[in-house]
Amino acid sequence: MIIATTNDLPGYEITEVLGEVFGLTVRSRNAFSQMGAGLKSIFGGELKGMTKNLEASRQEVIERMAEAATARGANAVVAMRFDTSEMGDVWTEICAYGTAVRAVRH
Repeated sequence: MIIATTNDLPGYEITEVLGEVFGLTVRSRNAFSQMGAGLKSIFGGELKGMTKNLEASRQEVIERMAEAATARGANAVVAMRFDTSEMGDVWTEICAYGTAVRAVRH
């Protein structure tokens, strides 16, 4: 599966557009991580636990988006983007989305 943030794929011709695809997850924060994050916000520094969680979440939503594209018969996703939003005080929604396409190499 080719996944690109661009609208085209150099060296490929997009022969069919199959529609928008999504990969979603909603994560809750661990209470201890949240307390640690609060302390870090006072003293400064990277929130390593939160960074690892975000990296894992982004990988998960990319995989889910790719599965959705495969289910539509696509071999690529173009114009891929991430979106995040806070839900309440402790939940974070992470979404990867793009356009599923069929592409052939020139």
